[in-house]
Amino acid sequence: MRKFHLDGSPKTPLIDFDPETGVLELKGRSIPENSVEFYQPITDWLNEYETAPKQETIIEMKLEYFNTSSSKCILDFFKRLEKMNGQSTSVRVNWYFETDDEDMAEAGEDYQAIVELPFKIIEIDEI
Repeated sequence: MRKFHLDGSPKTPLIDFDPETGVLELKGRSIPENSVEFYQPITDWLNEYETAPKQETIIEMKLEYFNTSSSKCILDFFKRLEKMNGQSTSVRVNWYFETDDEDMAEAGEDYQAIVELPFKIIEIDEI
């Protein structure tokens, strides 16, 4: 299975999914023109990854900001991982937020309350 990588831009996050390590990273801002279209390749990649995942899958969420339409796509991403968790892999989410960014900390807590995945909310100086 191939690694999935997209460089970040001012409107879209860096995406780095490595099937060899089981680490899936999203980093930056997520305000694409069409969130569903932007996140579709992630769904496609997960379809393939689900057939032969690593024993442990680690999600590294390092988002500075995301818009409402991205939040729905991120929730769909987590729900997909929730279905995989415990079946073919053990999924863990590391949700990073910058010091004093209470909105991003709360967003992580909101996702944690919605999906049944182990979340670790991590405060850092800068994303």
